Amino acid sequence: MTFTVKEIYYTLQGEGANTGRPAVFLRFAGCNLWSGREQDRDSAVCKFCDTEFVGTDGPGGGRFECSRDLASAAANEWHTDDGHGGHGGRQAKPLVVVTGGEPMLQLNRSLLDDLHARGFEVAIETNGTIAVPAGVDWICVSPKAGASLVQLSGDELKLVYPQDGISPEECEHLEFDNFFLQPMDGPDAQRNTELAARYCLEHPVWRLSLQTHKILGIK
Repeated sequence: MTFTVKEIYYTLQGEGANTGRPAVFLRFAGCNLWSGREQDRDSAVCKFCDTEFVGTDGPGGGRFECSRDLASAAANEWHTDDGHGGHGGRQAKPLVVVTGGEPMLQLNRSLLDDLHARGFEVAIETNGTIAVPAGVDWICVSPKAGASLVQLSGDELKLVYPQDGISPEECEHLEFDNFFLQPMDGPDAQRNTELAARYCLEHPVWRLSLQTHKILGIK
């Protein structure tokens, strides 16, 4: 299988339960809810996506002929201060966030095994329309209105809010350990943040997730 990758880079996780944690982001090209091209946005299932996932022209991007090569490319992006994981003999568990686009269009058992073999904890950020294979260490699902949700359990449910056609109440019965509302970005971001914060105050099962990487101005 050939893997088509938009970009691979090292940064801090900017949102959700792992906010602030160093991670390698492995962003696959392609999505099943939008082509990624502006001319198709109005007809897309997800009309508000703000992620660039078309092509292979990002840092570390390209086409990888086998899972071992891709896992090695991800491992090469992991950075530590001393090459051994930290001070005083403590070792930071390397984290790779497999995202997209929709990563479940390409993530397979072979790649999962090869990432684990290189010491990674593997997290996935998915729209939940395709079942995630056993063995993924952290599952974050971000449901989209108009898309059938298949992955009904995981570590983290992150709902972009407010979103026409899907409400937090519809998601609360799902089997997730953490429930986050993430304000929809765009021209109404300030108002959406206020609405999300108010909802979390009134419904404490939900927590507020902010895109701190945008606040900090990092990738």
